[in-house]
Amino acid sequence: MIASKTYLINQLTAMENAKRVNRLRVANMVLENPSLFKHLLDLTFEINSKLSIRAVWVLEFVCEKKLDWLAPYLNYFTKNIGLLKFDSAVRPASKICEFLAKAYTSNNTSFIQSQLKTNHINTIIETCFDWLIGNQRVAVKAYAMETLFLFGKNEEWVHQELQLILQHNMINESAAYQARGKKILSWIRKK
Repeated sequence: MIASKTYLINQLTAMENAKRVNRLRVANMVLENPSLFKHLLDLTFEINSKLSIRAVWVLEFVCEKKLDWLAPYLNYFTKNIGLLKFDSAVRPASKICEFLAKAYTSNNTSFIQSQLKTNHINTIIETCFDWLIGNQRVAVKAYAMETLFLFGKNEEWVHQELQLILQHNMINESAAYQARGKKILSWIRKK
């Protein structure tokens, strides 16, 4: 098989829907052909194309297995995550931010810990706060909360801001938001 951007576009286009089996099929193809990763990332940030939604669905699955592959592209990823505009694209991007935060704050040494720099973290934090106070769906806000909590372990001001936002917004948000918000607030208090 020739692993090319055109081939990847054809595979993404052929996805019938967002069912897990379809996303996994293309993700496994990328995992078997690492040279497709850069193309997948490029397609993710072609933000005016609906194909970017399918690309970021697959990117989430690939990053779940091979987060280190994102390391050489952290500048590109962090610079562009805030530009995603389709709801269906923002959710998996927010999940990838959570993957990064978990890897960075883990007690287990990882390649991401050495590659994720202060400027990347600050951009992710800023984007997550935008998602949290913006008009995003609950899943995006939940991932943003957890990402902010994790990065806030090293930046006290992040926890302070997160706490203020959650306390202010919980009254008007959904039950799911409130449940996650209460959980995050209890974690902040225990810290």
